Amino acid sequence: MKKILVLGGTGFVGRHLCEALNRRGCHITVPTRRWPARSVQMLPFVTVVRADVHDPRALAQLVSGHDAVVNLVAVLHGDEARFERLHVTLPTHVAQACVAAGVRRLVHVSALGADLQGPSMYQRSKAQGEQALQSLASAQGLALTVLRPSVIFGADDAFINLFARLQKVFPLMPLAGAGTRFQPVSVQDVARALIAALENPRTAGQVYELGGPEVLTLAQLVQHAGRWAGCERPILPLPHVLGYLQALAMECAPGEPLMSRDNLASMQTDNVLSGRWPGLRALGLGSGESLGQVFPLP
Repeated sequence: MKKILVLGGTGFVGRHLCEALNRRGCHITVPTRRWPARSVQMLPFVTVVRADVHDPRALAQLVSGHDAVVNLVAVLHGDEARFERLHVTLPTHVAQACVAAGVRRLVHVSALGADLQGPSMYQRSKAQGEQALQSLASAQGLALTVLRPSVIFGADDAFINLFARLQKVFPLMPLAGAGTRFQPVSVQDVARALIAALENPRTAGQVYELGGPEVLTLAQLVQHAGRWAGCERPILPLPHVLGYLQALAMECAPGEPLMSRDNLASMQTDNVLSGRWPGLRALGLGSGESLGQVFPLP
């Protein structure tokens, strides 16, 4: 795989994937509507193209001439229409463009907890996107690999770093969903998993669950962030009703909310490996990096 189209290449996972592919000498195309794309455009083997991937004609032109396509486009917040547009309609259009262009290899990043009957719009839309892709792959002969990561962390993330910054400001951390369990996976391991999927044709037709070596509650993740930053604050677990009101208030604030009501709905179920699907070890990556390796405690 020498020519790879990466959708969502300017995002958190995308930046790390592009850096890793660049080190391998792969030629990467990254479409974006934001200009300039400083996060990746300085990499020598990356070509940044200004394009709207939601335009089927533009998408068809982008896919043509590549050996593989990686879809990383996702959102955590929004209404049902936004989730459907990005998690169902766009992947469907990507797969259709691959078929039309004769590009057989498609790697799609979904989410751990994707479930057609899930409690949140996010979980249901992720599952619907997977279902649409798998149906097209089966009918059209696409070599599709689906990766389902748990919450992704890294030195430059917007998760651990955000909770660290909040604890530098506030004396107390009121926390909805404090007891929900996660199996966080490092962004480096996700990038390695993507490359392993691209390089190994035997991963086609497979679904992989990506989680790290630790299972931690949200409260424990927040505590780790505070200890790492040297400003750990007491955590006040909120009952569901107060958590719902907190999430509603955050949605009313300008910008992307720290937590939405849909996020809270997702946390009704633990975000840990089910054991029904292979994981990092099956991709030759061992157990993965722990939180403490990336954010060491003093």
